Amino acid sequence: MDEPHIRGTTRRELLGGAAVVLGSPVLGLHGDPQSPQDPQNPQSPRDPQDPQDPSAQLPAGTCGGDYDPEYEQLLAAAEDVEVDETADRSLAPAKWTRPIRKRAKVTMRYRVRGNWLVGYHTGVDLAVPKGTPVYAVGSGVVVLASWSGSYGKAVTIKMSDSRYVVYGHLSRISVARGAKVKAGTRIGSSGSTGRTTGPHLHFEVRARRQYGSDVDPVKYLARHGLRL
Repeated sequence: MDEPHIRGTTRRELLGGAAVVLGSPVLGLHGDPQSPQDPQNPQSPRDPQDPQDPSAQLPAGTCGGDYDPEYEQLLAAAEDVEVDETADRSLAPAKWTRPIRKRAKVTMRYRVRGNWLVGYHTGVDLAVPKGTPVYAVGSGVVVLASWSGSYGKAVTIKMSDSRYVVYGHLSRISVARGAKVKAGTRIGSSGSTGRTTGPHLHFEVRARRQYGSDVDPVKYLARHGLRL
């Protein structure tokens, strides 16, 4: 069911917009400018065992935070692209694939309630060892492939169905912005960059660019015959 509109704007969009205007860390979970594992990072993030840190209560291999003004501003400013499988031979439809081919433990399900800006986890977390290959689930165009605040090193792909898929906390990015990918294209390697409690892949699907427009990633893949 759609969110109720308030003078033409959804409640979720208002939440996201308000946080950008504030320009400050949300709920104390704002990501550092570099990864905790990056030797160039001059500062250490908040200790995951610190009882004052909300992420201290989260299980290992999950997100310490999901919303980040840095990432949201980057995504909002990214060039819009058209993804047309019928007109572009390089995007020829292929059988969809899971983002990680091996079975992985789900450490945080979608919409688990908690200290996130919209009140719940906006993706699904798959705990896998650092360096595990991560693949595009279907055809699309890379709109972001860079450091993305609390998401760490992340790749965001606009899919052929106009959904946006976010692959967060990567240790390595293997594609560049503007690249056309198909199901099975390797886009990077899993890791623990950004705000995390341990190595995992954060897999998130958005109906639009805005934070809070998330859809259930498990159901999204299920429509293409896939199970996480």
